Amino acid sequence: MAELMQWLLNNWLLIIIPVLTFLTAYIVGLWLRRKAFDVFRRWTAKSKWAGTQLVIETFRNPFLLWFILLGIYLAVYVSVLDPEYKLVAGRVISTLFVVSIMLVMITLSEKLIRFYLTKRELFRAQIPLLVNVVRTTVIVVGLLIVLDIWGMPTTPIILVLAAGLLIAIFALRDTLPSLFYGAHIAWSEQIKKGDFIQTENGESGYITALNWRNTEIKTLEGNCTIIPNTILSRTRIINYGHPLKKASSPFRFYTRLTFKQLTGLKATNLQELAEIMKEASDSIIYYHTHSFLEEHHYLTPEPANDFALWVSDSLGHEILGERLASIDAFDYPSLDALKMRLVGVITDYMAHNPDDRVAIEGEAFHFIRSKIVILPTAYIAHDLREFIEVMKKITIDSIFYHIFEARLRLKKSSNDFSVWIEDCLGDKDLAGKIARLDPYTYTLESLRANIIEIVETHTR
Repeated sequence: MAELMQWLLNNWLLIIIPVLTFLTAYIVGLWLRRKAFDVFRRWTAKSKWAGTQLVIETFRNPFLLWFILLGIYLAVYVSVLDPEYKLVAGRVISTLFVVSIMLVMITLSEKLIRFYLTKRELFRAQIPLLVNVVRTTVIVVGLLIVLDIWGMPTTPIILVLAAGLLIAIFALRDTLPSLFYGAHIAWSEQIKKGDFIQTENGESGYITALNWRNTEIKTLEGNCTIIPNTILSRTRIINYGHPLKKASSPFRFYTRLTFKQLTGLKATNLQELAEIMKEASDSIIYYHTHSFLEEHHYLTPEPANDFALWVSDSLGHEILGERLASIDAFDYPSLDALKMRLVGVITDYMAHNPDDRVAIEGEAFHFIRSKIVILPTAYIAHDLREFIEVMKKITIDSIFYHIFEARLRLKKSSNDFSVWIEDCLGDKDLAGKIARLDPYTYTLESLRANIIEIVETHTR
């Protein structure tokens, strides 16, 4: 014991210098950790990065451990140990440093992968695979560094790994592009599950599933379309966003077929015309006030009704013809009301202008009735976005049915679209805007365009 004390007294400087070196490294590590984390917090506060706490939690203890290892390494370096022992000690400390770096990188990468990709459905199922890939990569690189530290040859291992990597790339040459484009789609977040998209090829629908190879969309007809991500990423896409408010009941679009049927009734003068019109059915009045409009839907403003044309062209009563033509069918909630107005104008004209003028042979007015067959279409709208897309696709016969015939069928100044929007979506403002459109002042195509524009403007 006495000899040990004497040795310590004689060689205290050889001991105190390594100890002070280690303590200095430890204290510097404590100070640098606090400063570095403060700077990191300020930087991430400006950038509002959400992963700040993950980084701090991962690096807090290892950061100090690295300075402890640095202190031990420096203490050994300034000590009086033999160079051979210093070399071994340095390799051991370097190995521990590399292993600690590996563990930190594996832990941090796993936390960041789970933090970011859990929110992205496209890669949620691939999180374990990605974690294992990163973990394996870090371990392999770390082992190569450790082998190099101990002076072992690493070139053969690197060549084997490079050959394996080339083989894997060749085997996955068709899969890797899909994975790359899938990652681009997921990371950019330009489209997400539930979005309604339309491609430049005309395909449209709601995104129902996203994976690393394909994107599945459900069309308005209920069909499922699968688009490879390699194609989708190179295609121009319009993203209309998430679904709008769902209607309490979907809107089903119908279309119609119209057949003409002769009634055998005919008029040769105004008196006969008025008398037959009084007893005429709605289908007769409908045909003679709407058939020309339907057949010549590209004309605007609305063409005259058959009664106005006949009394003007066949009987020569041009003033009466103008009066009948000026009657706006939009002002009347039912065909019966429209009929009574037409008869009233004719009766009033005859009272002030007695005339027994008769149409020449072959020019009599033949009463025709419409026979209408209603057919369902494949289109259904659950919200306004689907409504817009269907409006772009349906025929003018369907528009005519839901606008013109609906007003007469419902016997009020409205149409099927407005009724559905108000009753099933609760949007009185939009329903009113469409209901206030006078369909008789538009062509059917311009009527379609106006309705689409009103709804699109309302949904922005």
